[in-house]
Order: sequence, then C-alpha cells, then structure tokens
Amino acid sequence: MKETLHFVKASTRYKREHKSDYGKERIEILYEDKDIVVINKASGLLSVPYPGSKSRTAIELLEKIMRKKGTFSESRRPFVVHRLDRDTSGVMMFALNERVQKKIMSSWKTMVTDRLYRAVAENPRRNHPELTDSGLIDEPLAKNACHQGYVPKKLGDNAETCEARTNFRVVLRGRTHTLFELSLDTGKKNQIRAHLASRHYPLAGDENYRARTDPFHRLALHARTLAFIHPVTGEKMSFEIPEPEEWELYVKKGDLHPQTPVWANERKERIQYNAQIENIKTPDHSLRRQARKMDFIARGKSGIK
Repeated sequence: MKETLHFVKASTRYKREHKSDYGKERIEILYEDKDIVVINKASGLLSVPYPGSKSRTAIELLEKIMRKKGTFSESRRPFVVHRLDRDTSGVMMFALNERVQKKIMSSWKTMVTDRLYRAVAENPRRNHPELTDSGLIDEPLAKNACHQGYVPKKLGDNAETCEARTNFRVVLRGRTHTLFELSLDTGKKNQIRAHLASRHYPLAGDENYRARTDPFHRLALHARTLAFIHPVTGEKMSFEIPEPEEWELYVKKGDLHPQTPVWANERKERIQYNAQIENIKTPDHSLRRQARKMDFIARGKSGIK
C-alpha cells in the first residue's frame, strides 16, 4: 500500500494548535425578522460553501440555529446576498426568502447606505511613499491562477480585469502599522487586501499578500458597519461591531521587534514535501514504521499518514 502525504500550511497548523475555536467558529445573530437576518461572523469561518470543501460555513450555522428554534422552512431559509472572506470577521446579512434575495441583490448599491471596514496594515518600507490621510484607490483587479485578486503592474499583460474602487481613511498612524477605515464603491473578491497591498500596505497576518507580520494570528480585516434601507419595510437600519480593542493598542505601541510569521519558512517546507512525494512512488515501509513511533501531533506535522 502506498503512503499518503498531505501538505498542511504552517498557518493552518498553528491555528489548529493555538486557536481555541478552530473548526468551531460561531456566529452571533444581531437581528432577525421574517425577511432578513444580520449576523456577526467570526474570523476563520467561510461565509458559504465552495465545491469540495467540508468546512463549516456561516450559512450552515444559521440554518442549524433556525432549525433548532423551529423557524426554518422551505419558504423561510437563508439566501446569500454578499460575502466576507473566510478570515474576515464582522457584520453580514442574509435574505430569508428568494424574493427578498433578488430584491436586495438588484438594489444593493442604493439600498446599502454605509458599509465600513477596519484594517491594520503594515507601513510601507522607506523607498515607498505613504498614503495620504484619506483618498480613493481606483485600480482594476485581475485574478491569478489561485483566483486571488491583484492589481496588474501593466494593464497590457493580457490579464482580464474588472473595475474596483476602495475609499480609505487613516484612523491612526503608528511607527510600524496603520489602522485604516475603508469603504467599497465596488465589491470585488479580495478588493481591500489587493488594493492596500498594491500601495505597499499589506494587511497584518495576510500571508497571501506578503505580509511580514502576524500579530493577531489572523487576517487584520473586520467588517465593522453595515447600514441599509430594509428591502421590505423601508426602515433605515444600522449595525456596528467594533474591531478588537487590541488592534488600536498595537498600532499605538508599534511593533519594533516583530516575530517571524509562522508561514515564513513554508517555501522550504514545500520543497521538502515535494521531495517526499517524489520518493514515495513505491511502498516505503520505513516511513510507516517511523509514523508508528510518533504521537498524533508529531505525525500530523510530518505529513505522514
């Protein structure tokens, strides 16, 4: 029998070992009526499922809560109207029937009156200019092979792009990091992360956009405010969940001796993993014997199953 190796990202391993709610992230219902529900989504929780994923999702947890309360039915169940990235926390809304979902999605730009995010970003290095106190990043986005958004360096590189506009305001400047408030004129995948990274302000904890620090062991992006006109009643509604207090304290203090992010050596790990894959084309009983001598955690870290 052939041995199976499975590469686990360093950041994922860290969260498994240190994140108290890893795999058990929850949602908090902030408001619910017969047409809509507003929740507070935890960081690390997918908004909705994607093909092949078995991870918990916010919509799945919401369905379970509704079933437990006896309020779930075929005519009253959650429908997606927008998304938050897995590692983004904060305020999120669902429609509770298909008619309201269509109405929200068709009128989103006029219905939503305020949608604010807070983010902690690394300051640019000395050879790059600082952003002004407020402004607009108006740069088209493309997607790479991993479906991550990015700002192309040249518009003529054959990359398909879509327009994207991010408004920013500096809430607090620190010696090493900056706390931003952001709003979106367009809602594209990874928009805030890609736009700030393109201006040399990668979000803290963002391994996909080359962050050098990971002070909170999560992506430092939070959907703080969602204000809108109720799609049925016409009532003006607003919900706000502040970002963690430690974010502002961290920016004020500055991080002059940052720890190396857990993913910093992942390139070396991937090379070792690929070498192991090449070696295990035929049964290797020594690996199996080695695995038997390991405890569960050590076996997981080694990638040997």
